[in-house]
Amino acid sequence: MDYASPGGTDTSTDLDVDKMSPATLRRLAQNREAARRSRLRKKAYVQQLESSNLKLAQLEQELQRARQQGFLVSTSGHQPHSANGNGALAFGVEYARWLEEHSNEVDELRAAVNAHAGDSDLQAIIDAIMARCHEIFRLKDAAAKADAFQVLSGTWTTPVARCFLWLGGFRPSDLLKLMHLPQLLASRLEPLTEKQLDSICVLQRSSQQAEDALSREMEALRQSVVETVAASGSSSLCRMAGSSGDYTGQTAVAVAKLATLEILLRQVDDLRLRILQEVQLILTTRQCARALLAISDYFARLRALSSLWIARPSTEMN
Repeated sequence: MDYASPGGTDTSTDLDVDKMSPATLRRLAQNREAARRSRLRKKAYVQQLESSNLKLAQLEQELQRARQQGFLVSTSGHQPHSANGNGALAFGVEYARWLEEHSNEVDELRAAVNAHAGDSDLQAIIDAIMARCHEIFRLKDAAAKADAFQVLSGTWTTPVARCFLWLGGFRPSDLLKLMHLPQLLASRLEPLTEKQLDSICVLQRSSQQAEDALSREMEALRQSVVETVAASGSSSLCRMAGSSGDYTGQTAVAVAKLATLEILLRQVDDLRLRILQEVQLILTTRQCARALLAISDYFARLRALSSLWIARPSTEMN
């Protein structure tokens, strides 16, 4: 018979603990600590989701006020100069709404693939997803007209995803690399023919060359602005900092050069869209459906990674 100690502690448990080796005790302690951290991460993740919902609601209110004031990113391409700040804010809200609608379409595509739907049904969903991609690029183009630097910095996406951005978005060649991963080919895509693999490789090289050219163009723009600002002299810089758009001489040249960033960002998004369209031509309907699911899952994992990073327990300083 087991007897409890006066303090209510089970003496049999104490004896079992006494019999455990130091290594076992360490593992138990590590398991308890891991479980505690897991609970904290889960709690922090839930709190972060609640905070994100609150922030989205606040952004919705800001968007509504922007609409009432006539400051809203327009897909027609016209954007008044005074709407720069509101234009960037509006794009963040529009992107959140777009992402939700895109996720619903991806879920519909996943259900259709799992149900072995026919090619015509799959193609209809694929066309809807591609139309949604056209939509986000139109929204980005309008936002870039309002403030190209907001689009370039990626403030509209998650912190972790921001780390992987290239000129305000994804690298097309990175998505093409996904199709070469053995685990993806085995579990997601139906087997590709040699001709398809060759076409993907050619497209990847073409995309990489275009990306390198655009990166060089971006670096040339940056260097050109640096040299222009450096040559403008201290007096011109003071006038530029204290004025409200009344630029003269070299400072006016610097502002004009920065304005070309909008064109560069449009060229980058044109490349992204072209690569997606060419992949669609290379793959069969069913392969294309599975490729879209793989790409969507990749970006979803980046967003999940960002949420885990934000919700991680902070390391206290000793």
